[in-house]
Amino acid sequence: MKKLPSIYTYLLVIIIAPTAYANDDSIVELDELVVTAPLQNNVSESVAPITVLSDKELRLKVGHSIGETLKNELGITSQSFGPGVGSPVIRGQSGPRVRVLNNGIGSNDVSAISPDHATSVEPLLAERIEVLRGPASLLYGSGAIGGVVNVLDNRIPEKRPERLLGGAFEQRFDSVSDETSTVLKIEGGKNNLAYHLDGFNRDRNNLDIGGSAIDVKAVQATDPMLSVIQNTHGYINNTSANAISGSAGVSLIGDPGFAGISINRLENNYGIAPDGSGGELTRIDLKQSKYDFKSELKKPFRYAESLRMKLGYTDYQHTEIPDGVAASFFTNKTYESRLELTHNPLGMFRGMIGFQALAGDFSAFNKATNNIIVPQTQSNSYGVFALESFNIDELPIQLGLRIENTSLTPKGFSNLTYTPISASGSSVWKLNNSNHINLALTRSQRAPQIQELTVNGYHDATRSYEIGDINLHEETSYNLDLGYKFKSDRVRVQVDLFHNWANAYIYQQRNGLFIDGAAVVKSSQANATFMGYESKLTIPLLQNQFGLVELMLFSDFTRGQFVNGSDVPRMPPLRFGFQLDHSKGNWDTNLRLTRGETQTHTGEFDTPTAGYLLLSLGTQYQLLNVHEVDIMIFAKGNNLLNENIRNSTSYLRNFAPEPGRGAEIGFRVSY
Repeated sequence: MKKLPSIYTYLLVIIIAPTAYANDDSIVELDELVVTAPLQNNVSESVAPITVLSDKELRLKVGHSIGETLKNELGITSQSFGPGVGSPVIRGQSGPRVRVLNNGIGSNDVSAISPDHATSVEPLLAERIEVLRGPASLLYGSGAIGGVVNVLDNRIPEKRPERLLGGAFEQRFDSVSDETSTVLKIEGGKNNLAYHLDGFNRDRNNLDIGGSAIDVKAVQATDPMLSVIQNTHGYINNTSANAISGSAGVSLIGDPGFAGISINRLENNYGIAPDGSGGELTRIDLKQSKYDFKSELKKPFRYAESLRMKLGYTDYQHTEIPDGVAASFFTNKTYESRLELTHNPLGMFRGMIGFQALAGDFSAFNKATNNIIVPQTQSNSYGVFALESFNIDELPIQLGLRIENTSLTPKGFSNLTYTPISASGSSVWKLNNSNHINLALTRSQRAPQIQELTVNGYHDATRSYEIGDINLHEETSYNLDLGYKFKSDRVRVQVDLFHNWANAYIYQQRNGLFIDGAAVVKSSQANATFMGYESKLTIPLLQNQFGLVELMLFSDFTRGQFVNGSDVPRMPPLRFGFQLDHSKGNWDTNLRLTRGETQTHTGEFDTPTAGYLLLSLGTQYQLLNVHEVDIMIFAKGNNLLNENIRNSTSYLRNFAPEPGRGAEIGFRVSY
């Protein structure tokens, strides 16, 4: 509680600061179009918080995973599990509550099932990343109370090519793990035919850190039977990795619309940080093949503006390999289809309706012992959804609705059926050209996942014995989101407050018991509340012949608590700090300092994480039109203070701290 006055003081400064600045010369800021939402609103016109990364900003922020790429955005952290894994955490929500899409269709790997499973969506190939919250997130799945992350890579071209041959080549080196990564993209076409080819290769050694790998005191508090006899300093053993991927896509594009197909293959082998007992070292060998079809018909009939179809098939598997012996094996084969009809304005209404279907075949077992971890399960889900926008006088309103039917047929169990119903409404009040207030209300339901229901076995990578609960039922969340934006020539302000009431919230947590020396992690349900904020204040400090310098103050905070007073596990800490941005012509530089406070609200049978200071520096220079080629050169210094940071959202925070001091350099050639 001693930290709370500083939180409210900071918020007060953010809210009242605009009154200290009134008028100045114009600062032109171009607004980005959000393409995840079918209605394609601008960021400033959105009725819910939206994050967009593209172009130069994306290239400088790209990390080893989607979570690492987004971890400095307001309200977003990474659920790191060592450098090989990093899924996004939005307002304390992760896993199935944050749906990761690739070009508008689900990644359909198993990253939402367990934190040690890497997502198959690769940020190195991204041309744009969008994070969407509010009514439009209901279009992509129920229960995404955290939000939707859509990674766009133009794998299936949607526009006529401008040239026969184009593309990009990118090369990176990161000293913190001696990582080299290479990205190649070739695309173009002629007349109505467009093609796309891409690929990447990543190879790295063990990760450097700013201290000891294992927090022995914390480990002894949570795992008293674990004897730490090996503890590396300055690096984490068994965290090397290599990954390779390739994609090919082709489209036929004309005035009526387009139709295209693509194929992708990904292979990723990465290690899990050891527990220091001198026992087995576990690696994960991941393989995935993905086939996609996408089409759009413009004005297919009288009342339709467009009809879009997406079909995808994903064949995913990974094997957890302790000391070279294949053990836990996960496989997931999924079909997903979407049909989206955007209608012409019907009176005051503008929007779309759609249908989504998923069919999956999932199983997990131990190859060495033949023990079943999760029984083979056939799953089917059908959903209908709608999103409508209209104005009442000058007040824009957006309403969303989604109804699903989900059935699970696990081998050895009775059939399970759920009917999640979700709805949302939001609006934005434009008080004047400078002041906007947005409000969103969402009711979201999700069905429990099969591993939450039926898992029963030792999991090598998490080093825990996981137990599900077949009696889990739908989780229902009610979320209130209130935002304020102020924009003038001298200052820009954004504040978003949220409060989420979650009934029958499904979570996995230690219960203090051990089976064969492994901590028991059990699936449970309880009512919980989440509240917090995101805020930023941007002030132009100077603009002259030496360029533009801006100061941004930022902060975000999430608090998760069960109604019985205990803490929801693995919540991010209070963060605040500043960023200085300088731009002049084609040169951009930023300096960022983030303070993460001590996280003491850790949940039962878990340990707190210490506060930290994270200092980073980035710069990039773009050479334009050099013989019809654009060249971007960039460099980053990460964790310059070499702090040994423990991530409170990570299951492995006591064994695998965040990366230490490192320098990353690279270049990108676009032609």
